[in-house]
Amino acid sequence: MEAPKLNEKCAVFGVSLRTDEAVGITCNGLLALQHRGQESAGIAVVRQNKILCHKDMGLVGEVFSGDKLGSLPEGRTAIGHTRYSTTGGNVQENSGPFVTEYLTGRIATAHNGNISNAPEIRDWLRGNGLQFNATSDSEVASSLIAYHITKERDILQGVVKAAGFLRGAFSLVIATGKDKLVAVRDPNGFRPLCIGRNETGYAVASESCALDVCGFEFLRDVAPGEIVVIEKGEIASHEVMLFQKEESRGLCIFEYVYFARPDSVIDGLSVYDARYNMGVALAEEYPVDADIVCGVPDSGLEAASGYSMKSGIPLVSGFVKNRYVGRSFIYPTQSQRDIAVRQKLNPLAANVKGKRVVLVDDSIVRGTTSKKIVDSLKSVGATEVHMRVSSPPFLYTCHYGTDIDSEENLIANKMDIERIQGSIGADSLGYISIKGLKQACSKSSLDFCTACFTGNGLSVRAKKDVFE
Repeated sequence: MEAPKLNEKCAVFGVSLRTDEAVGITCNGLLALQHRGQESAGIAVVRQNKILCHKDMGLVGEVFSGDKLGSLPEGRTAIGHTRYSTTGGNVQENSGPFVTEYLTGRIATAHNGNISNAPEIRDWLRGNGLQFNATSDSEVASSLIAYHITKERDILQGVVKAAGFLRGAFSLVIATGKDKLVAVRDPNGFRPLCIGRNETGYAVASESCALDVCGFEFLRDVAPGEIVVIEKGEIASHEVMLFQKEESRGLCIFEYVYFARPDSVIDGLSVYDARYNMGVALAEEYPVDADIVCGVPDSGLEAASGYSMKSGIPLVSGFVKNRYVGRSFIYPTQSQRDIAVRQKLNPLAANVKGKRVVLVDDSIVRGTTSKKIVDSLKSVGATEVHMRVSSPPFLYTCHYGTDIDSEENLIANKMDIERIQGSIGADSLGYISIKGLKQACSKSSLDFCTACFTGNGLSVRAKKDVFE
């Protein structure tokens, strides 16, 4: 991956139980979803018709270290959030969940995605007397939901009404002061959301790996446009929003390429299988005469396995990854920044010296990190490095929650593949085709959003001024 890395906006998790252990389970769920956001973390719990929340900047283990987790009382309903910022700055005020009070109660909301018409909704709500303490679109969603719950005098119908005005990507988990847990997935299904069950109740999570870790059996994905209400450890009701899916959009296909953990299953497709199939497609589309295949840790490893199987070229470990390098080092000089890449990912000379290497990675964004990785392999004796990429060239930025760099900084917008190959120092370069990528993910139950590769579906629809 490039530096700065692609990032996905957040992870959400929630539980509705018949036992008082919601906080501990939610914390474990967030730990399993840490890969989706490392800037901040938070948990909100319902206790005696009150919602108590603790959130702060940092990793889950930092925010809830020591007695910090114990500062929240155990309850039966809780939601949690980890954040990577794309809308709103990286500050404590924008961390989730957001607790919103209204005339007859309160809700806490955690959001994964990007609401494209949030500025218009915020302005309209301000005009109706609501105040905002943050710049995040998640706070806007929570406030709009609270507004419509007040007007409709019903939680489900209030959520349905509010969700109908939201545009863009939104997977939401909402806890109410009346011990209800509500799960919402936008009508396009841009971001994943799934439900699990055990003997104590239900859990909702961005990925199924969190359900596994917390002892919940995967039940099903939340359908695009579906709203599910869980109360006292039982599904109480659900409703599907009745407005049309927007053309050429669906689940973000980069969930399978990079974002999700390989042990997750999203919309019926194993993430591991999808990445393995990407490697198979790359071997079919870009064969090469080489001695070894190696993947760039972590999300290039499964595709490298698929490439090796299809090509018959042995798979070996090409790098040692240092998992203890701090995530927020700031280096004052370029030479120190170059060393930082080597600190995190050092080539394994014993395996690559004197070898022609097929190097498999998930993406090339700016090209700077790819060049450093290729150079590092050659510096320890690799005779050739043939780079294979399990996503097509990035040509467009994303409006739906993926932190893709501005288009002028995307290397594929400035160079053709031959020039990119020369820029990163590879002996050959092959990107998976759109057709190959879709075929690798064809067992998913949803269509895909590929707008960052194709530009299709990138327009943001204007919304009328009245949100009621």
